[in-house]
Amino acid sequence: MLNKNNLEKYNRNIIIKSIGVDGQLKLLNSKVLICGAGGLGSAVISSLSSVGIGTLGIIDNDNVEVSNLNRQFIHGFHKIGENKVNSAKEWIQQYNPEINVNTHLIRLNSNNCDAILKEYDVIIDCFDSFESKFILNKACIKNRKILIHGGVTEFSGQVMTIIPGKTACLSCLFPEYNKSLENQETKGVLSPIVNTIGSIQAMEAVKILLNFKKLLANKFLSYDGIEQSFRKIEIKQNKNCPECEQYQSTKHCLEGRGF
Repeated sequence: MLNKNNLEKYNRNIIIKSIGVDGQLKLLNSKVLICGAGGLGSAVISSLSSVGIGTLGIIDNDNVEVSNLNRQFIHGFHKIGENKVNSAKEWIQQYNPEINVNTHLIRLNSNNCDAILKEYDVIIDCFDSFESKFILNKACIKNRKILIHGGVTEFSGQVMTIIPGKTACLSCLFPEYNKSLENQETKGVLSPIVNTIGSIQAMEAVKILLNFKKLLANKFLSYDGIEQSFRKIEIKQNKNCPECEQYQSTKHCLEGRGF
């Protein structure tokens, strides 16, 4: 049951007919892992904190820097030099103290990801590293966790939802990925872009947790901030994708979500 405080706090959620009290309880009992506490992570963290996700996990191993503050609004000048996960946790606790926050002060790799991912219902990719994104993609498919991918650069961004065994994954779209991509020069990005893409990622998470069917599954949504235009591209699994092939070989389907 929702207490009086929560009935008031989440009133504007609850009066939406497709959410109601039962839906709000689902959100409060849900666990979402946010991978990256930078620009996208800031937008996702603020949105999911306001919606009332009961448990938020945050992965990041970086410290807050001055150059982050043009877009990473959950951090402040007084947090420069502090771990981003600790800074993010403090922001959440001040904004919505009832939320349980798990911090993971690590760089995600193939050796540490399995134990972390298994604790969460939905995973959100807010990493700014190509290598980390593909490690996360592979780990989510292996662990049968729904992944919401997001990426931003300069004036544009993209979002896609990956359902293991059901939809195209990141490796389906970019089979030629290699670590040389990491050597590209750093590009800029504006706060409105990360806020737009992060908000879409958060909305996808809410839809998944509430069992709404209209997801960005087998769809690649791109946003052009200069043109103020969205483009939704239909995609499909690559039959030769090693990540998806590994999943199919287990003949295991997602349970309990109805996808």
